[in-house]
Amino acid sequence: MSEPSDRPGAPPPASAAIRLLLADDHTVVRAGLRAVLEAEGDLVVVADAATAEEAVALAERIEVDVVLMDLQFRGGGMGGSQATAAITARPGAPRVLVLTTYDTDADILAAIEAGATGYLLKDAPPEELAAAIRTAAAGRSALAPAVALRLMDRMREPATTLSRRETEVLQLVADGLSNAGISKRLFLSQATVKSHLAHIYTKLGVDSRTAAVAVAGAKGLIRRS
Repeated sequence: MSEPSDRPGAPPPASAAIRLLLADDHTVVRAGLRAVLEAEGDLVVVADAATAEEAVALAERIEVDVVLMDLQFRGGGMGGSQATAAITARPGAPRVLVLTTYDTDADILAAIEAGATGYLLKDAPPEELAAAIRTAAAGRSALAPAVALRLMDRMREPATTLSRRETEVLQLVADGLSNAGISKRLFLSQATVKSHLAHIYTKLGVDSRTAAVAVAGAKGLIRRS
């Protein structure tokens, strides 16, 4: 009998099926993912969740190896990054693999800092998704090539890269919040918000909120509202 392969992304033995929890607010997406993943044989979807709150509760209650987590959920409740932080904070927690359509710096950094083991985009082919799940289950980082490249770019040009807090502030500007609104949302003083904006303008080479949002959106630093 041949020995199991230990190459990255190789399926584990059938007896070591990877137990998955799907967290996405679209029923069709969850059903499609279940069908694609369970066709792999070594991947088993044990539960799915339509909200981030439900995903956190299920991850605490049932045995799961990997949670596939979307970032945005309808209804204005907990987001995917918040749910990721809540899930990964527990001892012996399952790995969280973000599966989303968003590839901005703000989203990527928030998810990784929240404890996500991997970050994949929803247009990934099935075989890449399956390999990423196996990689995440083994405790290794699983990043989409485009995401890895974006992170490398941030490391190469730190002087011109927005910090996590700066991307949060600018995303809220793009979402239409005033300085007072940003101050309240992020629990910062308005003076601190103004200071962050000043640094953002300098890094992006602009002199207004509108220009900062436009440039950051074009560079993929924030989501376009």
